[in-house]
Amino acid sequence: MGLGEVLWDLLPQGKQLGGAPANFAYMATLLGHQGVVASSAGRDALGDELRQKLSALGLDASFLQLDPAHATGTVKVHLDAEGQPTYGITEGVAWDFLEWTPSWRELAAIAGVICFGSLAQRSPQSRATIQEFLAAAPKASLRIFDVNLRQQFFSADVLAESLRLANVAKLNDQELPAVMRELGLSFDGNESSAERLRRIFDLKLVCVTLGNKGSLLVSESGCDEHPGFPVRAVDSVGAGDAFTAALAHHLLKDSSLRTTNEAANRMGAWVASQSGATPPPDSAVLKLVLSPESG
Repeated sequence: MGLGEVLWDLLPQGKQLGGAPANFAYMATLLGHQGVVASSAGRDALGDELRQKLSALGLDASFLQLDPAHATGTVKVHLDAEGQPTYGITEGVAWDFLEWTPSWRELAAIAGVICFGSLAQRSPQSRATIQEFLAAAPKASLRIFDVNLRQQFFSADVLAESLRLANVAKLNDQELPAVMRELGLSFDGNESSAERLRRIFDLKLVCVTLGNKGSLLVSESGCDEHPGFPVRAVDSVGAGDAFTAALAHHLLKDSSLRTTNEAANRMGAWVASQSGATPPPDSAVLKLVLSPESG
């Protein structure tokens, strides 16, 4: 399940469902899991559309809170010549006011995988709710902190507490040095720094994505680096969330680091080659993600 922000990405070609938690939940659904979105939208036209879109994508929208006082979130997305996005994120929207409700407590108690980030913790209320949710989750659950540093919306306290509540951390090679700096730790290369984070916060796995150069997985049992899959990138919006969904799928299966890394890179590369974060499923790609050894 995805916990945190859900919103409309306002892209040059029109608006598309966005927010890492929703993107993650959709990709998890394509891989055969029950995708749930725990977030909040406004009681407005964009909120109605958002709820309908989630349902149309096969996602469980029953845990989407409806906020009568705050608008549905939007993000202006600008794509550069290589399809890399920059974001203008509206503040004071519905997902800044997530509520810790009895139904969310029940959801937390049965959640097998929870993917959350730093952006939705930019407001004190949502930060407290997300931390309550994670604390109420089963000890055996997979709790993935997908860092997603955006603009100024993070702090050392948010990063440290999130890492303590997680058992898997995912961040890119630009975010890793920034996180180390925020935490008062020295950065001495991706592998060494990832291993230091893993040990300090007692994480099962730290994943460092390297853009079109693949990714590095660091666990207690060792590390694995994958060069990635070359694709013609249309836009990279949602590619990281697709990567995370495949990562979670294979962690649940206790797949090898090599298999997990290959599957996650393939899923991410496929989404980068598509327009938007929630493209229609491609059965050939999904087959290779589910069983990388068949490729």
